[in-house]
Amino acid sequence: MRNPALLSVLAAAFALLHGCAVGPDYVKPDVETPAAYREKPPINWKPAQPSDEAKRGRWWEAFGDPELSALVDQVNVSNQNLRAAEARYRQAQALVASSRAGFFPTLDASASIVRSRSPVGALGGTTAGRIVTNRSAGLEAGWEADVWGRVRRTVESSEAGAQASAADLESARLSAQAELATSYLQLRVLDVQRRLLEDSIAAFQKSLDLTNNRYVAGVVGKVDVVQAETQLRSTQAQAVDIGIQRAQLEHAIALLIGKAPSNFSLPQGPLRLSLSPVPLTLPSELLERRSDIAAAERRVAAANARIGVAQSAYFPSISLTGTLGSRASDPSNWFTTASRFWSIGPAILMPLFDAGLRRSQTDQAMAVYDETVADYRQTVLNAFREVEDNLATLRILEEEARIQDEAVRAARESVTLTNNQYKAGIVSFLNVAIVQTAQLNNERTAVGILGQRLTAAVALVKALGGEWSVALLPTSEQLRERPAQR
Repeated sequence: MRNPALLSVLAAAFALLHGCAVGPDYVKPDVETPAAYREKPPINWKPAQPSDEAKRGRWWEAFGDPELSALVDQVNVSNQNLRAAEARYRQAQALVASSRAGFFPTLDASASIVRSRSPVGALGGTTAGRIVTNRSAGLEAGWEADVWGRVRRTVESSEAGAQASAADLESARLSAQAELATSYLQLRVLDVQRRLLEDSIAAFQKSLDLTNNRYVAGVVGKVDVVQAETQLRSTQAQAVDIGIQRAQLEHAIALLIGKAPSNFSLPQGPLRLSLSPVPLTLPSELLERRSDIAAAERRVAAANARIGVAQSAYFPSISLTGTLGSRASDPSNWFTTASRFWSIGPAILMPLFDAGLRRSQTDQAMAVYDETVADYRQTVLNAFREVEDNLATLRILEEEARIQDEAVRAARESVTLTNNQYKAGIVSFLNVAIVQTAQLNNERTAVGILGQRLTAAVALVKALGGEWSVALLPTSEQLRERPAQR
């Protein structure tokens, strides 16, 4: 069984060849990165400073609403999409361990007791007509040398895939957080608009009462009363209509925090939010901040490694197998020196003809690599577009909000003047209804613009990558750890 010379030769050969790994070594694809964003940030915003990193960890707290912060915390714990993404990451982590198993030998144990009868006569040989019980037990070991790097490339691919899955998890987390923040902001904006409508309803009710009194006194005609009532009922209908969108937003928030809509409600409350500036990073840093870009880049690395896996099929596989055991028909002889058997030796398997199978698999792996490179570059371009879009949105909305505030001020002054004219009998109630409706519409528009600015700020945080950094990707050592079970 022992042949030191043979074992030494095999060990030296495997050590010499183990450093080879076919296939291209990974090089990160180049992408065109602008030196600066085309859109300028709003006036009160500033470039990111090193001290801003600590503030980005819980970016939603910049809006200054404790209720929003509490809801986002529930997203991190109870959102089912996040749980599914986390489970996918654990699957990828387990796949890394499965791939690494190829580095090590296998060891199997077997045992059997077989009772048999041989044919009578010459056909039965020495055991003709006898009933024989054969007992066998043994160990079988095998190891395939990773001469051409197939296992190493497979591990490289699975590790990159697991890192991509980890980045996908963070993308799902940021998307859920941003979606909840957006829904919450829109809901609070609707609450403000609802209060505006309720205040207007109260004012319009007073106008209707005043017009009725003037009609009874013979000062105005019936048409003024009808106009006042029309204005009141129309505003009441608008207040009721807001309930539809508010209910839908409330249901969306319930879903994001992992609750059934029937088990969640958010009472009407004030808009206690502030529009805080988001620190801007350079475009080159965006590649390190966006988890979707990191996921796309890691998929490029995985596809590159799979080219090596496909190319390794062109080369022979070298393996070493050995068995050791005991076989006997007499129980007293089992596991004795006389019943022992063993074997050991190398084997080489060289594929000669496969009708183009290996070439097709290599071509497919290269095409997949090209696809992932294109996806990566498109993801980078899309990230730059999202940042530019939201910077433009915030800049334009800032100017629009300034003009709209002036329109609200003018509308309020117009209502005051027209009411005085109506009480003096100079104009009809139609004039009052027109300016009151204009004031309500302008105030609702101003609140709507504020809501758009808040949601655009959330979208910009998401476009900039939120709290994430590529340095948070799991390392090879971390991926080798056993996935934590829920």
